[in-house]
Amino acid sequence: MADLSAFPISRRWPAENPDILQLYSINSPNGVKASIMLEETGLPYEPHLVVIGDNESWTPEFLSLNPNGKIPAIIDPNGPDRKPLALFESGAILTYLADKTGMLLPEGARRYETLQWVFWQVGHIGPFFGQVGFFHKFAGRHWEDKRPLQRYADESKRLLNVLDNRLAGREWVMDDYTIADISLLGWVRNLITFYDAAELVDYAPMKNVQAWLERGLDRPAVQRGLKIPSKD
Repeated sequence: MADLSAFPISRRWPAENPDILQLYSINSPNGVKASIMLEETGLPYEPHLVVIGDNESWTPEFLSLNPNGKIPAIIDPNGPDRKPLALFESGAILTYLADKTGMLLPEGARRYETLQWVFWQVGHIGPFFGQVGFFHKFAGRHWEDKRPLQRYADESKRLLNVLDNRLAGREWVMDDYTIADISLLGWVRNLITFYDAAELVDYAPMKNVQAWLERGLDRPAVQRGLKIPSKD
């Protein structure tokens, strides 16, 4: 049996089965990237709920794994060279799991083309959609100055148009379903449903994105991953 005692996070979130991959997360748009990927690949894993609303990601135990205090994070007891690997940042986790399983990340030039879309999501979609959420649904909605909301909404609309143009004539971002799609699905879904920002970002004309999102949400692994780990 694997020994995870060297990882302080395992004291706050003990592993029932330390021989399988440990996921520390919540089913937020960033968190579900890891859970959807794990469901798609079929890798055995044990999810641990990190309640970010209760600041659990800022506890010493969580910070020992991710000093940036953000979910998701993982420990793979069967990492490279058969040594445990602790990893944070959703893009890195997606890439690692794809390499570990040989799934959902093409080889050769297509690998780097796929990764550029993953990095595009991490660097643009996540930050801007998240700010739309803050200023449209959460505390920022009470701000009298609406210029920040408009700025983030305008940029989010532009980014959605980039995605819509990319999906013209394609079912998936890279033709085949890859980690590029997994990185994006939760964020687009969240923007339109949970943030209720469809009208704000002029979502109605973006038929390619709408069809892509529907295809993605129809996947059984996506449906499962969107609920893991959940407070409900």
